[in-house]
Amino acid sequence: MISIIIPNYNGLNFLNECFESLRDQNCSFKVIIIDNGSDDGSLKFIRENYPEFTLIENRDNLGFSVAVNQGIKAATTKYVFLLNNDVVLEPDCISNLLKCIMNDDHIFAVASKMVQYHDRSKLDDAGDEYTLLGWTKKVGDGKSSKLYTDKRDIFSACAGAALYRRSVFDSISYFDENFFAYMEDVDISYRARIYGYKCIYCPDAVVYHRVSETSGNKYNEFKIKLAARNNVYVPYKNMPRPQFLVNIIFLFLGYFIKYLFFLKRGQGKFYLDGLKEGFNSLDKIEKLKYDKNNLVNYFIIEWFLIRNTFKLIYY
Repeated sequence: MISIIIPNYNGLNFLNECFESLRDQNCSFKVIIIDNGSDDGSLKFIRENYPEFTLIENRDNLGFSVAVNQGIKAATTKYVFLLNNDVVLEPDCISNLLKCIMNDDHIFAVASKMVQYHDRSKLDDAGDEYTLLGWTKKVGDGKSSKLYTDKRDIFSACAGAALYRRSVFDSISYFDENFFAYMEDVDISYRARIYGYKCIYCPDAVVYHRVSETSGNKYNEFKIKLAARNNVYVPYKNMPRPQFLVNIIFLFLGYFIKYLFFLKRGQGKFYLDGLKEGFNSLDKIEKLKYDKNNLVNYFIIEWFLIRNTFKLIYY
């Protein structure tokens, strides 16, 4: 019924604890590991200790999007659970995600309650919300892990620990491989919403996340540039022209505010470089074709963007 898809790149130090938490789950599943050219002994460790896992080996680091797409296409189960290698699960995490998604055929993705690994009194992510400013807000980030105890509709699920209905990928296509990493989960959730699907936050599915340990610190050059570039891609790709023109002032305001934030940190150049790359490479991004049958969904999405913008401070 479910396949767990884990991309790995030099994550040897995290694998044992992650994999052992999978063995503690109270439901059955298959595991597919996609290795992106690791040279830290990860492959040997997996082969020797977890021979029951399916292992797909890439020669180079092809990025998160390519890796998870390989896993999704290799899976034959009804659901796929995308999981970062630096995440540890509570024993009932997957079964609670399954209970949630099985309640409604219109659910595309279910997000876990992500708690900070090193300080379990604090949240990492209780669902992602996209805004008019082109920002994605991790709900609850840094707040008490005792909060956000109710299931709710969210804009998108963090693909670091989220369950997806595999059949929907056949309708809306897979993760956009132009993104490489960051914002690809927002992009695919946006696309799913255009087609009338929704994403849900499941507070009973608890995981512990080693925040930014696989990619370095929270604000490094690589992450800032990629995220900035992909922040350009998401609205360009998913908004039909009238909606894009309505929102363009807010989007550029969001870019400007973010630039000032990184400029204050001495990293403004990295952010600008990412924006420039985004605008200069839009020709390789395939815009989603407008379908008048989805008009109501576009209005619902616009309401989400407006609501989430006003709730930025509260979240």
